[in-house]
Amino acid sequence: EEMKMVYETHKILGDDTIRVCPTCVRVPVSNCHSESILVETERKLSVDEARKLFADTPGIVVDDELGAGRYPMTLTADGRDEVFIGRVRADLSTPNGLSFWCVSDNLRKGAATNAVQIAEYLVRRRAASNVA
Repeated sequence: EEMKMVYETHKILGDDTIRVCPTCVRVPVSNCHSESILVETERKLSVDEARKLFADTPGIVVDDELGAGRYPMTLTADGRDEVFIGRVRADLSTPNGLSFWCVSDNLRKGAATNAVQIAEYLVRRRAASNVA
């Protein structure tokens, strides 16, 4: 599973130089998958800026109110098409790092759905460039 995440990241983004260091843990749940994700960006992003970027991205729901005990859980994502992001925070191990928690319904959002959504995006992008 860990190497699959490395290979899929390289393949989807078309860049074998992206460093990925995943840790996968199997936890028995009836549906959905959850990931703790650490990213390092070219420039420092604030937590608020990252939350806004996530919230402005179609298909992502930001659920990040730790004080109120709200963050994404498998019960939240079950039966939903969206990807839920929460627990967004600065990573203390690198200056440009962000860490966040990600949950989605693995039967509704996975490799096949992602492939279709990427293809739809490319078709829209090509149509827009032909109009211009």
